[in-house]
Amino acid sequence: MRRETYYALVLGICWLALPGLDIWAAEKPNFVVIFCDNLGYGDVGCYGSSVHRTPNLDRMANEGLRLTSFYATSGVCTPSRASLMTGCYPRRVGLHVNGVGRQVLVPKDQKGISAEEYTIAEVLRSAGYATTIVGKWHLGDQPPFLPTRHGFDSYFGIPYSDDMTATDDGRRPALPLLEDERVIEAPPDRNLLTRRYTERVIEFMTANRDRPFFVYMPQAMPGSTAAPYASEAFRGKSKNGPWGDAIEELDWSAGEVLAAVEKLGLDERTLVVWTSDNGAPRRNPPQGSNLPLAGWGYTTAEGGQRVPCIVRWPGRVPAGAGCDELYSTMDLLPTFAQLAGMELPEDRKLDGHDIGPLLFGEPDAKSPYDAFFYYYMEQLQSVRSGHWKLYLPLEAKWRSFGGATQPAEAALFDLKNDLAETTNLVARHPEVVERLMQHAEHARAELGDIGRSGRGQRAPGWVEDPKPLLLTR
Repeated sequence: MRRETYYALVLGICWLALPGLDIWAAEKPNFVVIFCDNLGYGDVGCYGSSVHRTPNLDRMANEGLRLTSFYATSGVCTPSRASLMTGCYPRRVGLHVNGVGRQVLVPKDQKGISAEEYTIAEVLRSAGYATTIVGKWHLGDQPPFLPTRHGFDSYFGIPYSDDMTATDDGRRPALPLLEDERVIEAPPDRNLLTRRYTERVIEFMTANRDRPFFVYMPQAMPGSTAAPYASEAFRGKSKNGPWGDAIEELDWSAGEVLAAVEKLGLDERTLVVWTSDNGAPRRNPPQGSNLPLAGWGYTTAEGGQRVPCIVRWPGRVPAGAGCDELYSTMDLLPTFAQLAGMELPEDRKLDGHDIGPLLFGEPDAKSPYDAFFYYYMEQLQSVRSGHWKLYLPLEAKWRSFGGATQPAEAALFDLKNDLAETTNLVARHPEVVERLMQHAEHARAELGDIGRSGRGQRAPGWVEDPKPLLLTR
């Protein structure tokens, strides 16, 4: 069944079941998802940073829920964002690698998000939501892949990473800033992106205050450049150079969005999620921090995929709470769908779960994951179940695949007592190793691995003759 037909039937049933009720105006929660780029687990105050000033995020944590075992599904941008949009592991939707088998989509990539996927924006728009994305997309820059073809009413932002700028040989165009599907600036001033994105989000919420809305705000910062960008009010003001400047402006941005929600009288109707697409990457000298976790972004170490996440919804999410149960970005789609009163399609597999009971502090609520799988491109490298994480033994030629160094043999860590992954317990707990290896074999059968096709994979989108996004005169 095509998704348009499916949602039409669902909405028809809702309309018949609720005579006299305007379902578009019904009391549905608003959703705001702020998704930072490359921001590390230890980069904000409420997660342990002593160098970055983040009073707004610290206050958000005091007023909401701080998650300490929240995961992106990848250590890099495109696959991580694919999971948030679709509720699936990136391998399932074919976005674990780009069109030529590398880590992330690039300008003029032939590959992108498939029209057959049901995005979080499509689900919510079908429930009567106004939907917008303001920020970095990175799921394809060709017309069939743009956000406005995948459930978003409007788009303002850059289509890929902030370091994918013009090359002298002309193979890459100037970094484009899009309004819906039209390039309005090329290149934009990257110092102003955080401020401009913040202003746009507030404008959208104000214009749609009388109907339910979904805001997806994938920030460009701190980003992928050696020296992140910030506006004049923040540039040179932190104790950690450009990285710190960018993070302190991101904190300001979150504060402005929360203040606008309150000013509009929407506080008790709005669920706000603030998180990051992956951990801080390794730089020399170091800039970001993933402490107390081991490792860096772009890998399957804890510091690569475990990210800070704060959830705020006054009156629904317990204030000042913390939770160490395992969640992931894949859970947002099914959770938001449930809260919006939408049934999910039954013709496809989703890997995420409705985690409403956990968010709302219901007694005895536990993580819905029997196992969580850490993929690096097409390779399954690790698996977590409960508080145990197993790095899988890999063939010698794949041990440093893509720079994600793996041990020669299996390595088992107790993440409850050893966040830094320092003590290999594989010899002490063979029964745990065996159990996690069984989970790994299930993932290999379902999602695949190097040299193995998974039975549950779906095809990504493709175009034959990709064109550069150029400034519209």
